[in-house]
Amino acid sequence: MAALRIDCRRCRHYFVTWDEDFPHGCRRMGFKSRRAPNDEVRCAMHGRTCRLFEQKQIPAAGPRTPAR
Repeated sequence: MAALRIDCRRCRHYFVTWDEDFPHGCRRMGFKSRRAPNDEVRCAMHGRTCRLFEQKQIPAAGPRTPAR
């Protein structure tokens, strides 16, 4: 059975860096990369996906006040 691909942009530890050479980062593992962090982890862990993935908490949209 094929493992589902993890989308790092949906992880709470993912961040975009200002480094043009290494635009993707993982705060939990403490590194920056050219590729998505999960791709680096999969390469280093011989095909295993990241085990530190945590879904981002998206705040619920509250009532909006009309613009004046």
